[in-house]
Amino acid sequence: YDITVALHTDHCPKDKLDTYVRPLLDISAERVAKGENPLFQSHMWDGSAETLADNLAIAQELLAKAAAAKIILEVEITPTGGEEDGVSHEINDSLYTTVDDALRTAEALGLGEKGRYLLAASFGNVHGVYKPGNVVLRPDLLKELNDGVAAKYGKPSPFDFVFHGGSGSTAEEIATALENGVVKMNLDTDTQYAFTRPVADHMFKNYDGVLKVDGEVGSKKTYDPRTWGKLAEAGMAGRVTEACEMLRSAGNKLK
Repeated sequence: YDITVALHTDHCPKDKLDTYVRPLLDISAERVAKGENPLFQSHMWDGSAETLADNLAIAQELLAKAAAAKIILEVEITPTGGEEDGVSHEINDSLYTTVDDALRTAEALGLGEKGRYLLAASFGNVHGVYKPGNVVLRPDLLKELNDGVAAKYGKPSPFDFVFHGGSGSTAEEIATALENGVVKMNLDTDTQYAFTRPVADHMFKNYDGVLKVDGEVGSKKTYDPRTWGKLAEAGMAGRVTEACEMLRSAGNKLK
């Protein structure tokens, strides 16, 4: 396929760094030193469970290693609600990154001169699924963060943001987030459902074929994973296509 695929590792909390991200960074550094490409294109450091000071101190170390290995670092500086990869946060006012948080991040990590990083700021976004009204998504907050840092450092739109917990967001919310600096959006929950829903539909409609009921032998063609697996793949592909169009990447290439 004529597309660009980037390999990325998602949420890595502090207690997994020594067995996960740090060894991978070392491997990529060795590959780059030999003139090869890094093993991954980006890694995520999730320090949202730590104090901001500790979070940024670790981020500084990881950013230096990532830059040396020609890798982009993703940094989550404040909590995203819900649970993802064992890191859980309540849904409350801490789900909103402040301008002061953004300024401290810029001071610690720079604005590109110390290495490329993506900022997973919090603007009310939540991992997983939630009913309307349980959270207030504020993608306009991203503009406030960028403007606040730009006012001090004189660099327009200084941050490239990541939109975590994007599943279930409206087209308007996504459009506003993109206009305010989002360059990467996660929608794992939506794609999980898109994959599973056609499988469930197949199982319900072919109950007596996928199971050996009342002494019968079922239907091999019906319970063959290649049969319902294709339906699952098509369901996920459709959701990914929809996301690419909504995120304005369809038909475009990285320059």
